[in-house]
Amino acid sequence: MRNALADFLADTNVLVYAYDPADPVKQNRAIVVLAELGARRTGALSTQIMGEFFVTVTRKIQPPLAPAEAERSLVRYARAWPIHDVTPIVVLEAVRAVQRYSISFWDALIWSTAKLNGIPNILSEDFNDGSLLEGVRFLNPFATSFDLAMLRPAT
Repeated sequence: MRNALADFLADTNVLVYAYDPADPVKQNRAIVVLAELGARRTGALSTQIMGEFFVTVTRKIQPPLAPAEAERSLVRYARAWPIHDVTPIVVLEAVRAVQRYSISFWDALIWSTAKLNGIPNILSEDFNDGSLLEGVRFLNPFATSFDLAMLRPAT
């Protein structure tokens, strides 16, 4: 599914934790969050996040997923979730954010993808929980204060 509206862009770490048994608490939370996003049709991904997921789960977690297993997961997401491309304008907006806000380029790409595609929230543990940057809010789904009810579609 491509370019549909969504309320939440799930960062790579949310996807990876669902497949990484190293931290069972985070794994369970990631599975629940992703299931809620899927059931409520409020989640989205980017091509960047898909690529980072593949590399991380096939090379960096223990035990790693077989490439075919990681591919099957990505195909399921691509069929069910909106996937946003990393376009030249997304890259240029990320470069602006790096210079203006001193965030890493890869995090800036995730932020600019959400901003330019009208996605008001990013789910990630890599940003300051609850912070707002040019209309995009960062929420840490692994924080004890995170309420799954926040995943309901905006009305």
